[in-house]
Amino acid sequence: MKQKIPVSKGMTYEIEINSLGSNGEGVGRYEGFTVFVPGALPGEKAVVLIEEAKKTYAKGRIKELLRESKDRVSPICKIYGRCGGCQLQHLDYMAQLRAKRQQVIDAMTRIGKQPDLFVEPVIGASSPWNYRNKMQFPVGRRKGNVVIGCFAQGSHEIIDTTDCHIQREGNNEVVNAVREIVGKLNIPVYNEDRHSGVLRHVVGRVGKNGEIMVVLVTATKQLPREKEFIKLLRAKLPKAVSIHQNIQTYRNNVIMGRDTRLLWGKPTILDGIGRLIFQISPRSFFQVNTSQAEVLYGKALEYADLTGGEVVIDAYCGTGTITLFLAQKAQKVYGIEIVKPAILDAQKNARDNNVRNAEFIVGDATQVMPRLYRQGIRPDVVVVDPPRAGCTSAVLETFAAMEPQRIVYVSCNPASLARDIAILGELGYQAVKVQPVDMFPNTSSVEVCAKLVRKE
Repeated sequence: MKQKIPVSKGMTYEIEINSLGSNGEGVGRYEGFTVFVPGALPGEKAVVLIEEAKKTYAKGRIKELLRESKDRVSPICKIYGRCGGCQLQHLDYMAQLRAKRQQVIDAMTRIGKQPDLFVEPVIGASSPWNYRNKMQFPVGRRKGNVVIGCFAQGSHEIIDTTDCHIQREGNNEVVNAVREIVGKLNIPVYNEDRHSGVLRHVVGRVGKNGEIMVVLVTATKQLPREKEFIKLLRAKLPKAVSIHQNIQTYRNNVIMGRDTRLLWGKPTILDGIGRLIFQISPRSFFQVNTSQAEVLYGKALEYADLTGGEVVIDAYCGTGTITLFLAQKAQKVYGIEIVKPAILDAQKNARDNNVRNAEFIVGDATQVMPRLYRQGIRPDVVVVDPPRAGCTSAVLETFAAMEPQRIVYVSCNPASLARDIAILGELGYQAVKVQPVDMFPNTSSVEVCAKLVRKE
């Protein structure tokens, strides 16, 4: 018998909001049926207009707020609500931290089957504003004017942004300078529907001491009026030390292509986490919130519980940031990463920091780790910081087969972390500590560091 859906598209209903969803939207129920309401907060009651009704859930928008949360605040951003960059500016920052902790608790309970696992309070940022050292905004035109900014939530409409409150100030300067220059030089901007035009994205990076890198992502190999563009950029951005062109000719949503040309200045800018320094190139992965990255990596180092004699494997090492942190207290660290350019960056980062007890290997962890095991390498600790989707079962089985005493799991997705903790539980590892860190204030994202120990 087909279950009747109690809500209909185009109709309004009074709904109590109980929690926040993983994308920062309010979650309520109508006659037991789940309704997602963007902009609504836990504890609120609203008249909701249903805009989409599926078999198992519905989506709606607030028509009228009947009861307001005491944690609701006025967003400081003028385009908040249209821009898709932030989801939680309307929620008091301390309440954001509580909501993110609850998100982790819910994932551990429902997906990880760990109802008794204590989740620590979220470590918040000293300031929830102007923390992003990297910006990557699409470029377009609307009514003849150049627009640069985030996409609107759930669409490819570009919301023009002049002062993004979560970006470092240098990145806002980049956006405003490029917008003015593109208009002045009449540079054709990219049209994704027609796959025509030149300038697709602008990427800004702000390093140590405020040094700025600008990357102009083009759909063509040539940048029209290149010399004039560079001259105007340098005049408008006195802190710019590195200007590049990245070529992305494919008709897809990938922001950067493989080929990058240095147009002017230095090939990299310098940034740092703790005592470590890193050369950042246009395509380098580097945490966007430097101060909170230090907190997160410090927690990973604490959970690794190193005394100086341990062998550690960092299974998704990227450009080696966590690896080099671990190397400060380990006897030997092996960093494994499938992306070769990232390993080359990691090796350079090790040399720049005079770290000699870290070895970096290109390859798939499921193949590299058994090879290390056959060579007689027995890790005391395995550290993993995988992509959002988490680890495959094969990767987790490989970890367990190495029989480390501890596994430190860093994750940007509480749901995939909880799932992997459940699998590791069956493979003989018990989660004992979970520490969320707020790397991305005013957004729905939360990073988590978990410690698992081998069961006796």
